[in-house]
Amino acid sequence: MLGVVRILSLLLVPLLLGSARGLHNASQRTFEIDYGHNCFLKDGQPFRYISGSIHYFRVPRFYWKDRLLKMKMAGLNAIQTYVAWNFHEPQPGQYEFTGDHDVEHFIQLAHELGLLVILRPGPYICAEWDMGGLPAWLLEKESIVLRSCDPDYLAAVDKWLGVLLPKMRPLLYQNGGPIITVQVENEYGSYYTCDYNYLRFLQKHFQYHLGEDVLLFTTDGVHERLLQCGALQGLYATVDFGAGVNITAAFLIQRKSEPKGPLVNSEFYTGWLDHWGQPHSTVKTEVVASSLHDILSRGASVNMYMFIGGTNFAYWNGANTPYQAQPTSYDYDAPLSEAGDLSEKYFAVRDVIQQFEKVPEGPIPPSTPKFAYGRVGLKKLKTVEEALNLLCPSGPVKSVYPLTFIQVKQYFGFVLYRTTLPQDCSDPTPLSSPFNGVHDRAYVSVDGVPHGVLERDIVITLNITGKAGATLDLLVENMGRVNYGSFINDFKGLISNLTLASKILTDWEIFPLDMEDAVCNHLGTWDGHDSGCAHSASDYTLPAFYVANFSIPSGIPDLPQDTFIQFSGWTKKQVTDHLET
Repeated sequence: MLGVVRILSLLLVPLLLGSARGLHNASQRTFEIDYGHNCFLKDGQPFRYISGSIHYFRVPRFYWKDRLLKMKMAGLNAIQTYVAWNFHEPQPGQYEFTGDHDVEHFIQLAHELGLLVILRPGPYICAEWDMGGLPAWLLEKESIVLRSCDPDYLAAVDKWLGVLLPKMRPLLYQNGGPIITVQVENEYGSYYTCDYNYLRFLQKHFQYHLGEDVLLFTTDGVHERLLQCGALQGLYATVDFGAGVNITAAFLIQRKSEPKGPLVNSEFYTGWLDHWGQPHSTVKTEVVASSLHDILSRGASVNMYMFIGGTNFAYWNGANTPYQAQPTSYDYDAPLSEAGDLSEKYFAVRDVIQQFEKVPEGPIPPSTPKFAYGRVGLKKLKTVEEALNLLCPSGPVKSVYPLTFIQVKQYFGFVLYRTTLPQDCSDPTPLSSPFNGVHDRAYVSVDGVPHGVLERDIVITLNITGKAGATLDLLVENMGRVNYGSFINDFKGLISNLTLASKILTDWEIFPLDMEDAVCNHLGTWDGHDSGCAHSASDYTLPAFYVANFSIPSGIPDLPQDTFIQFSGWTKKQVTDHLET
């Protein structure tokens, strides 16, 4: 077999790759809250869950069973997962529920392995996921107020819940499935709208589609003000906090909203998220183990966020403000690594759990084998500018002023903005985004000569040179929409005017780029000769496509196997792989 790895460098400096079987008879199955004894009741018996978060959309379907089984063998009796709306409805009315999107199969698989499920269907999920799981196409109404009673937002939510929740109803515990509780919204107390009518709208629709006996809950941080806006009568209020927090004080916050009922930490943080350009976040194993022990010793139910983080494939990563994008990896320093490998933290967590609950006997599935395929040479094919006819076959959108990604129906990836210099710039002349309107990163060139990068919140002015009439190109990258806080309505592209020597640039050609189609269907037809384009003496090169081939050896059992890709000396890139037999 021949494996062809197709690599697109999108930085001026190239960068670093079912069935319902097992659903039991639903009669007499109940899951509810015993307020008199401050606990859950499962089939009438006191119960507490020890759960871990896994996001099916961050793990390839091929590995779902492996990861779930490792979670079960750690002593968990439940898993928790979000449902990412934008992952399932990429375009209005176009739904994806097959392959890696088959959330029903994922839940059924957990059930077959004897794991209960805590479902968090949003519609907003945060999750360090693009726009917190809300579809970007909601922003086509520029004034929309997300997570509120805005009528256009509610109409879209109503339609989505009418598709998703009927799929979940047969999977509820009382209907023979594994879903014991369902979260409404997510950390709503942290959002500025504080719209109780919105929460009531969601409560009504969840009960309509799932039944009046479904156990609904909310989750918020451990501050009174957060639960004031995040909690609602009829929704059981839970809290989230990480290792090292004063656990007694944290649960006292929950008790102010829920004087009776089980103590629940819905997100006990086993690690933390990462940002581009920052060191990998870690939380010491002994701190996590100690805090988990303290939580369980109080008889509380707990969900470990994350138990396995996984990967932000494609363009799905989110961002925080001030703007910091999250990377492709969502390793989270969790008990199972991004690759699903066992860690010291995994065994430490397992040791704590078995002090309170019986842990399954038998072998734990091992870490997946890896194979070193060796050094791979890259061949340059075309710059992005040279490939415009394939990347944007319909041609550019023309506009006096720049248009956003949403306005040109490009939700992810890259858009090329092109205009001409209106004046001679023989001396270095400032090209500026005075209102910080580059969202999020623009690779700037003049007549094919790279000049540098404009970047949101970091670089808003760049000196360029060129003659009047020269072509000015800005390849703008969407690095991920904000997923938390007040600014999740995160428009991408050039969202305000650019100036050259303080004069507004006009008459733009805007090219929405279909990278996936070009790479999958046309890359093999491109030759690798030197493009002959102009080069700068600076540290920057033009964003370009590169290709590399490597062979999967024959005669070695169990190949192909997982691997890691390292781009020593590169900076930023996008990697696509394609296997040919």
